[in-house]
Formats: sequence, structure tokens, C-alpha cells
Amino acid sequence: MAVAATSKEVRRLGRVIIRFAGDSGDGMQLTGDLFTSETASFGNDLSTLPNFPAEIRAPAGTLPGVSSFQLHFADNDILTPGDAPNVLVAMNPAALKANIADVPRGAEVIVNTDEFTKRAVQKVGYARSPLEDGSLDGYRVHPVPLTTLTVEALKGFGISRRDAGRSKNMFALGLLSWMYHRPTEGTESFLRTKFAKKQDIAAANIAAFRAGWNFGETTEDFAVSYEVAPAAAAFPNGTYRNISGNLALSYGLLAASQQADLPLYLGSYPITPASDILHELSKHKNFGVRTFQAEDEIAGIGAALGAAFGGSLAVTTTSGPGVALKSETIGLAVSLELPLLVVDIQRGGPSTGLPTKTEQADLLQAMYGRNGEAPVPVVAPKTPADCFDAALEAARIALTYRTPVFLLSDGYLANGSEPWRIPDADELPDLRTQFAHRPNHTLDDGSEVFWPYKRDPETLARSWAVPGTPGLEHRIGGIEKQDGTGNISYDPANHDLMVRTRHAKVDGIEVPDVEVDDPSGEAELLVLGWGSTYGPITAAVRRLRDAGLPVAQVHLRHLNPLPRHLGEALKRYPSVVVPEMNLGQLATIVRAKYLVDARSYTQVNGMPFKAEQLATVLKEALDG
Repeated sequence: MAVAATSKEVRRLGRVIIRFAGDSGDGMQLTGDLFTSETASFGNDLSTLPNFPAEIRAPAGTLPGVSSFQLHFADNDILTPGDAPNVLVAMNPAALKANIADVPRGAEVIVNTDEFTKRAVQKVGYARSPLEDGSLDGYRVHPVPLTTLTVEALKGFGISRRDAGRSKNMFALGLLSWMYHRPTEGTESFLRTKFAKKQDIAAANIAAFRAGWNFGETTEDFAVSYEVAPAAAAFPNGTYRNISGNLALSYGLLAASQQADLPLYLGSYPITPASDILHELSKHKNFGVRTFQAEDEIAGIGAALGAAFGGSLAVTTTSGPGVALKSETIGLAVSLELPLLVVDIQRGGPSTGLPTKTEQADLLQAMYGRNGEAPVPVVAPKTPADCFDAALEAARIALTYRTPVFLLSDGYLANGSEPWRIPDADELPDLRTQFAHRPNHTLDDGSEVFWPYKRDPETLARSWAVPGTPGLEHRIGGIEKQDGTGNISYDPANHDLMVRTRHAKVDGIEVPDVEVDDPSGEAELLVLGWGSTYGPITAAVRRLRDAGLPVAQVHLRHLNPLPRHLGEALKRYPSVVVPEMNLGQLATIVRAKYLVDARSYTQVNGMPFKAEQLATVLKEALDG
């Protein structure tokens, strides 16, 4: 569709936050994804926050069934999906009631009036329709009969009124695309491809999309449209695409496999919010990827560990409940000293908890959640795009040091998206490793043998021999092994040696030294974070610095081992605050390890921090 020049007033904005909200069957996630794709192609910086119910299909029109998608896009560098929407699109009363508290006064609210029937209004607890009782007087409300207009636009397509009404999300997308001057070609191309075998459905959705655009152009209710210029200064030169955390992580695993020259094997059991990685990797058999959807979590990691023994880059994906089931096999991987990536996309817990909401509460489980002394390196990405690099880093550690590695992402990163610069192949690290091909030890009688637990003196990694290599036959198992030979050993001194050696191997992993962001050099407060809190923390720190308040920041990717000199950095600052989406797990670790008075600021409501919220807390810490 060619975008016609509008005769209405056009205002320029630096940034906008839009939230689409409706029933889980209203297509809000698809609507948000398509708007995001067009925004990315236009060149804006962006950050998204999908939010959907855990139920496969909650009762229509109820609060538990509300699904939403928030998008923050700007002409400059941004870090979060935004604190509060400038525009709320509410497809029904439940969507309005579930989201209106987040919308600031004066913001625009677009409501689908067709759904505000007496029964639908009462179902969510309204005594009267909020469109009539004055409760929305502080907002710029646009009442739009989205369903009726969509059905009217599709009259000539020979489809039922009910089926036509399902395209109301495309009408809303067209309206918002007009309102913010978004490109349209990508959306129409997507619809043609998605419904390639149902040309009538494709044509109907495109017609609804165009009708929404034309409605915005012609109706008197929308007198102003807005432009948000591309964020040219925010991006270094390169080729960019919009990417979610789970997709970036999947591509990172593929890149690691190619850079290591090893086949990639994924042993997994579907679990929210990690299942997308299994789905994505199953599409890439052309890269030598094998995906195994096991009957349970234990079988998934068992197969992956077997693949590691066989010489593959082995991965298992899960969330917190699955980590609990996999813990014994992770301990076995520690004992066998084989490379294995354990990808934990954290969600709200305990037990089944909040499957579709985010949390950072698996850190202590990753660090210590196994019997015996079973140390495991832990790596955490900080943004959706950073999941790509974190996957490469986790693979580097696993292959170099022959150890399982935890990769701790979470639902916020997994489902959120941002622009990602596609790296050149020569920018990627060389992850190739050498298998053992010959005996590595000479006995007193001069004969040469293979000792599976003979170690590299620098990394303490043991030799990795692929089964079937002539002369390198060896025994593995979960019982303690004799140093060097790998034979079963119950000797107390040997067990002490092996436990300390495995611990020393993890402690000795080379990770980048701590980086302290303190431009003024005069900060009294240090903010310490890890993982997905990077965006809100950094946005909050920027606000304080813009107000003339010096604040230092450290953000950790490596949580075990921690960076060198972290303790020294923490002790330089009179005040240390650790924001976490748990009840203070990193704060507990740093207080115990470095004896610093780190103060926790925590949140476990299933949603990421807001930048203004953190800025207020940090300002209070400075004043206190």
C-alpha cells in the first residue's frame, strides 16, 4: 500500500510508548510484533514487553484472559519498554480495566466500543460503562467501533461476520500505523505469506489493515498524526534486524556450533518461556543441528549429556522447575567434566508459579542447587540482543574448561525484542577444541596409556576423548574417580583432591575484569546489577546523572566466577544498592563473599522494574 501524504497536522515526537491490549484470542501479540517489525525497518530504536496469560485460553472477556504488548520506540538510544504508555489500545472492558492504572492522565486511549456491552462491562466488575461514567475524563479517549468498521470493510469478501470480526486487530494496526507514520509494505507482505494457502483470508486481513489506515486519515476524531524520526545516531554502522532474546540465543548457539566445528545437539522438554529455542533450532538441520524433544526434563538433559560424551556441543533448555529435575544430571556433568550448556529462561516461582511472567530468582539454584560440592559457571545476558553473545561466551567456557555452564536468561529478555546488529563472521570467536587422539600418559614400565582425567595445567580441563577412538577406551560414571586414571576411588584424600580441583577449575576461569561506569569519579553510590535489570538500572542512572547526581554502575555478566577486583570496586563506594527481581540473591552472595554492606532493592511481581521507580529509590539512597 502506498502511503499517501496526510492533510492533517503532523507533530514530531522523540519517543512513544504504545500498549495493545485485548483478549488472548484478539491477536495482540501478532499486532505488536507487526508494528514492531515496521518500526525496526524504519530505523527507530525500540524495546518491547509482551505480556500474556498463562492459560492457553482463559474465558473471553475476563481479567485473567487479558493479553498485552507494549512497544517503546524513539529517535534516540533507549533501554526499556517504557514505564507508562502514551497510547493504550483496549479491545474490550477487561483490557481497559487491567491496564488503565498504568496510563498517565492526558494519554490517548483508543477503545473498541463494540465490546462495551452491559454484560461485558459487568463481567469485569464495572457498575457502569467507563465510557459513560466520567472515569476516563482525564484521558484523550477515542471511541472507535473497531468490530463494526472491520465487518463493514470486509462485506465483499464472502466471509462470515464472526470471521470478519477477527480481523479487527489488523484494523487497529492500520489505524496506529497511520497515526505514527509506520511503513506498511512489510505487514502486507507478512499477511500474504502467512495466509499463502488461504488467499481469501490474506486479502481480508490486508483489506482490514488498509481500512484502519484510511479511517485514521479520514475521521475527524484523529486530528493529529505523529512522526518519530529514525535513531540514526543510536546505531553504529552495520546491518540490523529486530530480534527477541530467545531467537538471539538460538542464533548464538548456532554460531557457537559453527565456530567450534561441532554438531549442535539440543535435548529438551517444552516449558514456558524456553520452548521457542527448541522450536527455532528444529528449523536448522541444514547446520547439522539435532533437536530431541524428550518425554521429560530428566530425559532431555540425559540425552544432551550423552551427546556431549559423544563429541557434540550439547545444550538443554528449560526454566526453573525443569532445573530442579535436571539437578542430579547437572551434578553428573560436573563429575564427568564434560561441556554442557544448561539454558534456564527464568520465570516466576516457586513450583509452577507464574509461567508467563519474569523473575530472576534462579541464581542461587544455579549456583548451589545440587548435592555435594558441584560448582558450575554462570553467565547472564543483559538485553535481548546480548543473548547472542552470552550464548557464545557460555559455549567458550564449557568447551575450554570441560564443564557444564548455566546460561541465565529470563522471560523479559526471552520475549522482549530490540534492534540487533548482525555481526560479520570474522568477529566471532574461534571456539575450536581438540579431541584426544593418542595416549597421554607414560607408565613406569614405559607403556603409553590414556588417562581421561589428566589435565591441562593452565585450565585444569581434562582430555575429551570421543567414544570409539582406538586405544582411548575409558570408564565414566557418577561415582568418584581417581585423579588421572578415572578409575573408581573411595579414597578420602583422592576425593578431597578431586573436589578441590573441580572447584579450582571453575574459580580459575578467565572472565573479563570488572568494569565500573563512573564518569565523574566522584560517585558515592554504586548500583550493582546482573542480567535483565540492565535496561531499567541504566535508564535510572542516566536520569540521575542528567539531574547532576553522580552515580556509579557495575553490571555483571559472569556470576560464577565473579570478575577479578569486584570486591575492591565495591569497597570504594560508601553505598552499594543491588536491584534484583528476586528477594536479594546477588546481594546475599556479594555480602558473604566481600563483606560489603550491599543493600537490596527487590521486586517479585512478575514484571520488570520501571526506570522512574529505580531512579526514585537510588535518589533516596543518595539522600540517606
